[in-house]
Amino acid sequence: MNVLLTILLAVQMLSALGMIGLILIQHGKGADMGAAFGSGGSGSLFGASGSANFLSHTTAVLAGLFFVCTLLLAYFGNLRPASGGGSVLERAAATAPAPVPATTGAPAQIPGNSPVTNAGVPPAPLAPASGAAQIPGK
Repeated sequence: MNVLLTILLAVQMLSALGMIGLILIQHGKGADMGAAFGSGGSGSLFGASGSANFLSHTTAVLAGLFFVCTLLLAYFGNLRPASGGGSVLERAAATAPAPVPATTGAPAQIPGNSPVTNAGVPPAPLAPASGAAQIPGK
C-alpha cells in the first residue's frame, strides 16, 4: 500500500510541475493578435496556431491526471482498518497502561512525603495554583 501511495504522490508532483511549466510557456490571448496580422507566427515549431492547441491539450491532460491522483490519495488516506472503529479517545483509553498499585510497606522516595496514608488510600492530587496565587511574592 505504501508503494502505491508513493507512486501516486510522485505522479501528482510531476504533473503539477509539468502544468506549471506548460502554463508559463503559453502565450496570452493578446499575443494571438500579432499572428493574425502576419507577424511571424507561422515560422514557429508548431505552426501559426498549433502550439496553442498542443500546449492547451497537454495542460488539460496533466490537470486531469493531477485531479485523479488527488482524489485517489484522499481516498487511500481516509481508509481505516476494520478493527479501528470508535473514536480516538476510546482507542487511547484501551491502550493506556494500567496504574501500578502502591504497596504500604515500601519506603517513600522523598522522606516525609509518603503517597499512601495510614488508611491505605492515597491522598488527593494537589490542584495547580491559579489566579493571584501564581504571582510570586516579594
